[in-house]
Amino acid sequence: MNRTDLEEPIAAASGPELNRRILARPHQAYDTAFGCPRNFLNNHFIYVVISARARGLSIGVNLNPDKHCNFHCAYCEVNFAEPPRETALDLAVLAEELDQTLVWVHTGKIAEHPFYHGLPVELLRLRQVNLSGDGEPTLCPQFVEALQTVVHVRARGRLPFFKLVLLTNGTALDQPQVQEGLKLFTRHDEVWVKLDGGTQAYLDKVNQPGCPIDHILANILLLARRRPVVIQSLFPMIGGEEPPEEEIEQYALRLKELKAAGAQIPLVQIYSATRPTANSECSHLLLKSLSRIAQTVRRKTGLTAEVF
Repeated sequence: MNRTDLEEPIAAASGPELNRRILARPHQAYDTAFGCPRNFLNNHFIYVVISARARGLSIGVNLNPDKHCNFHCAYCEVNFAEPPRETALDLAVLAEELDQTLVWVHTGKIAEHPFYHGLPVELLRLRQVNLSGDGEPTLCPQFVEALQTVVHVRARGRLPFFKLVLLTNGTALDQPQVQEGLKLFTRHDEVWVKLDGGTQAYLDKVNQPGCPIDHILANILLLARRRPVVIQSLFPMIGGEEPPEEEIEQYALRLKELKAAGAQIPLVQIYSATRPTANSECSHLLLKSLSRIAQTVRRKTGLTAEVF
């Protein structure tokens, strides 16, 4: 089978179908191209990943090389038993790595890399640059400075404009340094906030957030009244059990309440744990179950919900 045999079926797919076709492919780079390798070009802070939610290739900016996070999610793929490669950001190195990676992607040179060689061209086009990493990015002590660095790379205009996406659990959206950093976002940039359930008991089981769900919801509303916020919700199978139906009802109710209070929510992303997790009890929820959750969200809230 040659490259053109693979390109059209995968490039034409989206959402869960894209995930299915990607994961079904026998490809030597599965753990790299479709995971989150942190060693692309031997980088310290910049990585590349292909995912259905990004609808292709995204460049990740690891704001937490020290693995600092205030959630302890059951489905987390980060191995906290291993010491971090870096303990702090070097913004000069970050800028250089981002610039170099952007060049690799925009010139098509990335297709020559063994991680990505032979993949469809459509999957190797840059969709966004994610502020994310091995922890909670808004807890980065250099959050504002890191955003300034990334925005400066974009503003130089040497390469095509790229969209920024902050991936966050929402717990620090009310903090002054985070609000200051988000002032650098344009209307084209996005914030994706995690909400994995509708009750404190369920979040304590899945996320171990160490804070009340009301705090997370209040922070989502705080930001979503000012600018659109994408809700990203991961529903795993834990110990062979699906999320209870009553939990999904409460989750949909929380979304309905946010919308009624003035939250701008253009999209709710419903997905599951597609990559290997550190917790052996955690696994992927069946597509039919994810679809049922999305249907509940649409019916109860009127929001757009997509399954990935």
